[in-house]
Amino acid sequence: MVNSPRTSSTNNSVGKGGASTSINSRSSQQLIKASLISKIDPVNPIQFMFNPTDLQFSRTIDIQTQKGAVTSKGLPKVVFGHVAPYELNLSGLVFDTFEKGTTVIKEIQPLLDAVDFSKFPSASKKRQRPPVYYFTWGQQNYVQCMVKSLSCKLTMFLSDGTPVRAIVDLGLQQVDLGATSTILS
Repeated sequence: MVNSPRTSSTNNSVGKGGASTSINSRSSQQLIKASLISKIDPVNPIQFMFNPTDLQFSRTIDIQTQKGAVTSKGLPKVVFGHVAPYELNLSGLVFDTFEKGTTVIKEIQPLLDAVDFSKFPSASKKRQRPPVYYFTWGQQNYVQCMVKSLSCKLTMFLSDGTPVRAIVDLGLQQVDLGATSTILS
């Protein structure tokens, strides 16, 4: 992960009405949307219509067993392989355009394009690699990543068949591009 969570002191004093003053001050703050900021086009981030309800990080370590080799206790001997990159899974992301009466496809198109990276401009005619993003939310830069998987389900339609709600599951995988990855880091 790029940064560790920020820590801050909170005022837990209780006002006359019994409500915590820190809760009241937080509710008056502007809502900041989670987004994927592309290294290719940092002025046009992919903003989520509704923020995720949770962030699920996972990481594995490759441990290889040596066939036929056992320890004095009879357990297989193991060799450390490597540490895999972080994966961040965002599930149940809601995109809804029912009140506008417009197609939700326009709202999710930037995510669809993230896995169809052939649409991104390239200096050469060769197929380029997927775009690199930073997953950010507020002041927190969580991970520099590529979109590894995308699942989209259209769940609500107008009477003429126009899709107006989509539920999206997104799998992001941490990438390190070395010294060239200096934006937002």
